[in-house]
Amino acid sequence: MQLFLIILAVVSLILILMYNSLIGKKNQVDNIFAGVDAVLKKRFDLIPNLVASVERYMEHEKSTLETVTQLRSEGMKSGISDERKIALDAKLTAALGSITVAMEAYPDLKANENVMHLQRSLAEIEEQISAARRAYNQAVTDLNNAIEMFPTNLMAGWMKLQRRAVFEITLNERQNVSVGDLFNRS
Repeated sequence: MQLFLIILAVVSLILILMYNSLIGKKNQVDNIFAGVDAVLKKRFDLIPNLVASVERYMEHEKSTLETVTQLRSEGMKSGISDERKIALDAKLTAALGSITVAMEAYPDLKANENVMHLQRSLAEIEEQISAARRAYNQAVTDLNNAIEMFPTNLMAGWMKLQRRAVFEITLNERQNVSVGDLFNRS
């Protein structure tokens, strides 16, 4: 009888440790995503000023500016899923990169003090987003490993925990920037 109680206590302790570990990892992912969300909000807040500053110079890039504005509006909606936010972030990063490249063709715009300040602010925010993405991806990897590895996968299945998506760079970001194309734009 005493041996049965010891085995029951050990099994109970293991189950409690696995449960608490999974809850800790899930909460870590949620906490870090909230940090990513806060930095993304800072970028969303900066975008209207950037668009307003560059739109009078960049008449030929109107569709890019509209895309950025639309993506910002969509990203600001409440209740969208984390996966949708990750997808919007990838699209917005690509669109903002297009604006940055297009700005090279407008010397007056590049020399504008307000635009230069906004570009520096945007670059700083992009670095914060990059750091936040790395922390989030590490936390998600830890959670996903726990969800898939034995024996925690049994507990995760019982808790109905699902794999989380990580931030991935887009195909455009993986390609090298053609410096020659940048200087040949007119």
